[in-house]
Amino acid sequence: MSQSVKTQTLTDQLIEKDTRYGALNYAPLPVVLEKGQGVYVWDVEGKKYFDMLSAYSALNQGHCHPRIVAAAKRQIDRLTLTSRAFHNDIMGDLLEKISALTGFEKVLLMNSGAEGVETAIKAMRRWGYTEKGIPKDQAEIIVCEENFHGRTTTIVSFSTDPLSYEGFGPGTPGFRIIPYDDPDALERAITPQTCGFLVEPIQGEAGVRVPGPEYMARVRDICTRNKVLLCADEIQTGLGRTGRMLCYEHSGIRPDIVILGKALSGGLYPISAIACDDSIMKVFEPGNHGSTYGGNPLASAIGVEALSVIVEERLAERAIDNGLYFLEKLRSLRHPAIKEIRGKGLLLAIEFTEPLAKVFCKKLKEEGLLAKDTHDVTVRFAPPLIITQDQIDEAISSIEAAISQLP
Repeated sequence: MSQSVKTQTLTDQLIEKDTRYGALNYAPLPVVLEKGQGVYVWDVEGKKYFDMLSAYSALNQGHCHPRIVAAAKRQIDRLTLTSRAFHNDIMGDLLEKISALTGFEKVLLMNSGAEGVETAIKAMRRWGYTEKGIPKDQAEIIVCEENFHGRTTTIVSFSTDPLSYEGFGPGTPGFRIIPYDDPDALERAITPQTCGFLVEPIQGEAGVRVPGPEYMARVRDICTRNKVLLCADEIQTGLGRTGRMLCYEHSGIRPDIVILGKALSGGLYPISAIACDDSIMKVFEPGNHGSTYGGNPLASAIGVEALSVIVEERLAERAIDNGLYFLEKLRSLRHPAIKEIRGKGLLLAIEFTEPLAKVFCKKLKEEGLLAKDTHDVTVRFAPPLIITQDQIDEAISSIEAAISQLP
């Protein structure tokens, strides 16, 4: 008798192609998406899902926001790239808009978030040499345990996650690692060679670790007293995600440098930036830093509209109201393995007492909701900021159904 052959689905075929020709540097959920609109995505089999990851907060404005898409289409027909060998007629608009929103005098545009972090590292080091008088090649930057700032060889050199750094050494020197949410540790780590402190106002990849309410204010004071630049990595927490335009605003402080990315384009294009005052930005001179694509006309047109949407649709304010609503609903969940439910704005997380996160995400997928685990025990919920309370109620029903299936 002939054996029956299982028919391969389109999802299976596409995942097989990815696996055959691609590097296995990710372990995504077994879903293949083909369309997105607002807070929803659809897979190639036609199933609809809530997107509760928002591409790690790159989609604060929602999938394919019509205003941002229209701005991209208009610009594609005009001019897409000049390189920085020439000026273009729209980059200045994006620089001005970022400056106005952040309150900093100068902006430097790049592409990926990791490039933004690398730019900030170079700015802090060069400032340390030219302005603070640190001896050549001795500048140090302090970072925190469980940080996630990107995956370049320099950045993984100060990661504490073995998956990020093992096998990629030798590590880049010049970094000191301290515990997160510990201002006293920062004070002890500072030396005459310290030029900067790079920190996430909330550690996203670490599992949405929210520091104490006085943390950012205290580190601001410590950095000021010791002539150390405070650099806030707002790539994931910024642009409305936590209920303020920038997460550090909750603490009433102003860093010396802020790094932006992800939602700076509304998910249409890689755009990143650092913003700071001219007293720091002036360390850059023609030829010592740049990018062929950084600040290109297409990116600039997209960025201008993406920021306009955040402001005009009051997405930060909506994140506060709907984030509190979502957090309250999540805290009504009951399961013996739930350790903590936490977050700020629409950056929320469930932490379990045991490694249930991957299983939970698979159950959520079956219930029509896509989320991603981190560090085996934590699942983040970070929907587009345009989500409504009715949609949150619908999503909570899926979350309740999934959690009821956990062992």
